[in-house]
Amino acid sequence: MTIAVVILNWNGRALLEQFLPSVVKYSSEANVYVADNASTDDSVRYVMNNFPSVKIIQNKENGGYARGYNQALNTLAEDIFVLLNSDVEVTNGWLTPVVSVFREDPNVVAAQPKILDYKDRSKFEYAGAAGGFIDRLGYPYCRGRIFQSIETDRGQYNDIIPVFWATGACLFVRRSSFQEARGFDEDFFAHQEEIDLCWRLQAAGGTVKYVGSSSVYHVGGATLEVSHPTKTFYNFRNSLLMLLKNVKGPKVYGLIFLRLILDAVAGLQFLFKGKFRHFLAILKAHFSFYGLFPRFLKKRKKHATTLDYSKIKSVVWRYYILKKRNFNEL
Repeated sequence: MTIAVVILNWNGRALLEQFLPSVVKYSSEANVYVADNASTDDSVRYVMNNFPSVKIIQNKENGGYARGYNQALNTLAEDIFVLLNSDVEVTNGWLTPVVSVFREDPNVVAAQPKILDYKDRSKFEYAGAAGGFIDRLGYPYCRGRIFQSIETDRGQYNDIIPVFWATGACLFVRRSSFQEARGFDEDFFAHQEEIDLCWRLQAAGGTVKYVGSSSVYHVGGATLEVSHPTKTFYNFRNSLLMLLKNVKGPKVYGLIFLRLILDAVAGLQFLFKGKFRHFLAILKAHFSFYGLFPRFLKKRKKHATTLDYSKIKSVVWRYYILKKRNFNEL
């Protein structure tokens, strides 16, 4: 199997300088690419001058994560794409266990390794941890991370199991499956587009896996802080769009109504805590959702499925009311 490791970059010279060396060092069996989203800094020149083995793909605009990768991957022919954030440090042998899963099981269409925190290497990292799931209302959570509760890695997730979504911070995906799904939904721009992709890949009969025998270290929030209002906007809006697009039947409207109520509660909490920008971000997310509603009604005609996407009804209830903090308690 041929492998393409593709790092999406936008004005990220400092991150490339810090993390690209580990990728080049430990990815000799792969072709390494930097896909540049029309950067205005000297990051492309830096890569060309210091890493001649790394190939450059230059996108004409900053289309965010979704469009940026769609444009870049459209030019590649390797069997396995590895979509790697620019703030990830990889480890010796990181590719082999995951690629072996693809080789051994043709039904595997996407996968991720163990994602650990670069700043505290004993902890899982927020974006992906040990594999992702969503509840009935579309709230994402991970083995090793539920909302802001992060578990310590004690080897409890060193297994290989099916998960519902694999993180976009280090996403392995089979090229043929990615192309058949027509890549990411560019209306998402950034955040949760990988969950939508994994949903569609599984609806087409594929399997998404977590491979705990491979590990990488992710800074997280290097390009956009976890607590940034822009992230709040995309997370709230895109999870609503994802439900509307993918859940078949009239029940989806009841789910969305409940989500809107819970989102309002979250917005009021932000307001009472003095986080006015986050409160506004949720309002903006809802208005953007309403604006995109007609377009996503058309998309649901093609993509809505009866796929069983959730193991639990409400992670919000179990976390905030029942005080379940670890994945194994859910």
